[in-house]
Amino acid sequence: MSSRDGPSFSGHLHLKASTIARGHTILAYAAFTVTLAFGLALHYKKIVKNGVAGYPEEWFPSVSATIGDWYPERSIFQILIALTSGPRLALVSLLYFVQRSKDSSLPTVVFVCGIIRTLTCGGWVYITSSDDHDIHDIFMISYIVLNLPWMIGGIYSTSKTCSSVRRKRTIIASAFFLSIGPLVYFFIQHKVHRIPGAYTHYSFFEWGLIFLDVLYDACAEEEFRLNDLHVTVGDSSNGKGSKTIHVGNSPTRYKKSDARVAAAKVEPPNPESWKAIVARIRPYTCFTSDLYLSYIFWSIFTSLIPTLFYFSVWELAIAGSELALFSTLSPIWLSIPPFLEWVRTRGGQTTMQLLSFVGIAAYAFESPLHRLFLVAFATSAAMIPQVVKWSNDPSYQSIITGLGLILASLSKHCNHSNNPVWPIVDKRSGGYNKEGLALGLLALYEFYSRPADELPRNQSDKHDSTSPTVHWLVGALPLGSLIFITHCLLADPSTLISWSWTGYANGRPRGPLPHLHGSLTLLCCSFGLLVALQAMRSSKVHLLSNPLWFAFGSASSYTMYTFRNWHGYLGGLGLALFIMGSFPVVLHNASLTRAAFKTSFTAMVVYCLLALADVWTVAYAFVPGGVYLRERTDLVLMAEMACLSLAFDWPALNRVSRPASISSTVASCARTTFALISITSILATLYRLPSSPPQPFRPGPRILRAGIWTIHFGIDNEGRDSQRRVLNLIRDMELDVVGLLETDLHRTVYGNRDLTRVIIEDMGYNVDLGPGPNSHTWGAVLLSKFPIINSTHHLLPSPHGELAPAIEAVLDVYGTAVTVVVSHNGQEEDPLDRELQSIELARIMSEAYPRPVIYLGYVVTRPHAPRPNPYQILVEDGNVHDVDQDDYDRWCEYILYRGLYRTSYARVSRSTVTDTELQIAQFVLPKHNTGVTNDTQEARYIRSGKEGLPPEHWFPMAYYGNQQHGGANGHFYHVFNTPLYYAIPEDAEI
Repeated sequence: MSSRDGPSFSGHLHLKASTIARGHTILAYAAFTVTLAFGLALHYKKIVKNGVAGYPEEWFPSVSATIGDWYPERSIFQILIALTSGPRLALVSLLYFVQRSKDSSLPTVVFVCGIIRTLTCGGWVYITSSDDHDIHDIFMISYIVLNLPWMIGGIYSTSKTCSSVRRKRTIIASAFFLSIGPLVYFFIQHKVHRIPGAYTHYSFFEWGLIFLDVLYDACAEEEFRLNDLHVTVGDSSNGKGSKTIHVGNSPTRYKKSDARVAAAKVEPPNPESWKAIVARIRPYTCFTSDLYLSYIFWSIFTSLIPTLFYFSVWELAIAGSELALFSTLSPIWLSIPPFLEWVRTRGGQTTMQLLSFVGIAAYAFESPLHRLFLVAFATSAAMIPQVVKWSNDPSYQSIITGLGLILASLSKHCNHSNNPVWPIVDKRSGGYNKEGLALGLLALYEFYSRPADELPRNQSDKHDSTSPTVHWLVGALPLGSLIFITHCLLADPSTLISWSWTGYANGRPRGPLPHLHGSLTLLCCSFGLLVALQAMRSSKVHLLSNPLWFAFGSASSYTMYTFRNWHGYLGGLGLALFIMGSFPVVLHNASLTRAAFKTSFTAMVVYCLLALADVWTVAYAFVPGGVYLRERTDLVLMAEMACLSLAFDWPALNRVSRPASISSTVASCARTTFALISITSILATLYRLPSSPPQPFRPGPRILRAGIWTIHFGIDNEGRDSQRRVLNLIRDMELDVVGLLETDLHRTVYGNRDLTRVIIEDMGYNVDLGPGPNSHTWGAVLLSKFPIINSTHHLLPSPHGELAPAIEAVLDVYGTAVTVVVSHNGQEEDPLDRELQSIELARIMSEAYPRPVIYLGYVVTRPHAPRPNPYQILVEDGNVHDVDQDDYDRWCEYILYRGLYRTSYARVSRSTVTDTELQIAQFVLPKHNTGVTNDTQEARYIRSGKEGLPPEHWFPMAYYGNQQHGGANGHFYHVFNTPLYYAIPEDAEI
């Protein structure tokens, strides 16, 4: 071969890249199958056994038990998987070589995730569950989660010329992710509910994930072959005997110049190259800043109504603070031309956004009224630049605004349902206000200093006499409805779950649990926005403005409202997908109007009207005209969807304009953000997953401590979130069963929060949330350290006043079925309601006979009050005893019981947590299969000092004291200034 034809390849080694991929597949499958074969042959019964059951209930081993528990399986697997590591790293690198693009950073993200994924694989392989169970699980979970960006990013990075590879990867990845759902379900059944045989079902899905994981990577073989990719190793041409590796599409294309380039030294960067680097990363910095500023906007916007409603709750009527809601109408100022022109400038938008940051800084003020003024001002300031952005570049802003909402929802999912930068939280209640404000200032500085070509274009300036336009009302109604329904249903990932929740049956939840399945809402929201992104990128956005898309949203809304449990939640997920997918269409539709201020102002009027109507459906007893919207959430939903329908391409509207496409850089950043949000949401869920089922505080002596507390919607007397203060007192009192009232916070007025999250995640309780927002009550919650066998939600008769909720639950208390009833009755203004509600509660307790009963409720009656007052009805007709009939100083909260030995009763002052005390009682269960031997009044009232009972019966000593001295965290035993103790009759069988 002549020199003109290039160097001879006689001294070079040529290797097809597809061979590397095939070697990886063979080694990976061999590592698992050979190890499984040895395990089944040598240690079958040992590897199928777990902490719950063994053979024959469990009959197939998990991956972890197979590869890590016994010799020689463990050694065989580790040797084979070590041989796999080289081809695996080579495969990841070669995929990056094939897929890299100057127009997208996604292949780089996929490459980095692939490397980290390989390292985490080594983590769970070489640190087995028998070595360190927690570390093994962390690496395993991280590996599975990293498959999200690895697989999804790999699909989008695959060249369109390799359509068959993309199709195969899509099918395999879909099967992989669909398998995660049942995998987690059976893991929870095994780990939390400890059901024999569940781990075998879990193992099948675990092995399925392994098979699909390797199969996905095997697709690289075809991609390398289609790209004719080779790896060449040989001497370089520099004459010094050094070696070089060349990766190319064919060995015949290898030239001398390639070797010289490969061997050349890297020149030190010059100033011009640094400028080029900065210019290249600037679009990503801009996207990140815009995303965080969108997060700040949603954080301020969603904090307004909870801040103002604090005053309405205390007044139980219109208090005047509701006028702060109209601060959202600030776009009216855009009707002033000089102001509009100024706000369109970079300086104007920066100034208004900087002013809005006072809503984040408001946390530092102690007065609720001062915080309200600041948040209202901040909301007013934040709305103005936001609507200008929507008008300037609706396509880009639809993605940024949607992602900002999802990010705000994710922050609540990770922070016990509280947004960490809200003014109602501070450092004591899980706030990160200073950090959030600092990041906001950095993002705002980036916005102010960015080059002019990186700023959003002014869409409104492009309107001329020939541009398509829509009537301002047609643009305003969908926009206002979109903002409200997003705020109402998607501001917290567990809100949709609360709409569908109905309790337990046969020891299992009937539907999704907020702390376990909330991440599904985030995944669905992300997928909906991803659908919109892909539609804009592929010029198929007209599909999202098609009436059929609206029909899908309407059907999902109907399903969510009509059905319960998983069916209702699936309808909610469909609605979430529809809403997020409709962002580009609605914002583009609103931007086509010639009067931006009129459109945005009217949209916010629509938002305010829908927000008030939503409150009126449950607060009808305290507002004028409430009777017309009483329990009519269906009308509010219908109004939302009717307004939203105007954004779609109905034949009569004859629209031709579509949302503009967005750049590949923005699309790449958005996809990366989707992946990161998905990963974080799943990791947060898995991090909070309980490692063991809840355990009672005193299992030995069969003691049960119960309490009832009306916690005033989770807002303390200073207007701060009270979750952690509630947790502290429940933990100190070591309550096994707790009834919490006024807890339905999945509404805009309460911030779409879940008051149970911090308690059940930090302390370990089974939870029944009670009737949800679509049941129009103020809410009731049952927390139990004991398994909940069955639970039923009741809406008590309420012909005149507020609708009263009740939870009837059967608990497995040390092997004995005990009925616990938690209820919140109506107020004294409606005596007929209270009478009918008491009759229904008495029926529930009476029909539970002879099963032991504990009643924890808010009744509004004097002790011993005769009929038709509730007290006599509940005690006599319900066949129960008062916890202490000599306590005449009660009005709202009552504890009643039957079939148990009561040993103590105490009343704990509320401090500044709420407006109602915590009442607690302690019971001892009779011996299994026996009942109370002596139920006379004399036997029940053998009073004793605490010294007359063993120490495990004593309530905490730290809470003795008074308001001036003693107590703990502002709480102390009051009324009696001590817990009351009762001796157990001598003939009791316990």
